[in-house]
Amino acid sequence: MENSSGFSNPADKLVLIVDDDDAVRDLIEFIVKKEGFNIERAADGEEALKKARTVNPDLILLDLMLPKFGGFEILRELQGDDTGNIPIVIITGRYTDRSTSEMIKQEPNVKDFIEKPVKPQVLSSLIHKLLHTQPALRKPGA
Repeated sequence: MENSSGFSNPADKLVLIVDDDDAVRDLIEFIVKKEGFNIERAADGEEALKKARTVNPDLILLDLMLPKFGGFEILRELQGDDTGNIPIVIITGRYTDRSTSEMIKQEPNVKDFIEKPVKPQVLSSLIHKLLHTQPALRKPGA
């Protein structure tokens, strides 16, 4: 549902967080929920593919280094019919050289690339930009 400014409400959007590190997943979940989005979580590639197909998220935050299918395999799988239009943001702790990150960005479903440690401000503004939402107005003192 859009409001008068053409932005959608974050509460109408579902973000799938895929990371095998509990601490990282918890941090990303905290950031995403704080911005008002709904979340689903997956700890490995197999679970990520299953959830992407069943819950049809509006955005996927994907770690590249995962058990049971790596991030690259998941990217390829998600380019299939049902999930090909879901935007993906790659979140990786592995140092990637410029050519690798440029190659990843060429994938049709990859919208951006964030390196760990994740900066909350960068992640939240990127999600709002990609999903055409705006942060909920915070009450003074909240």
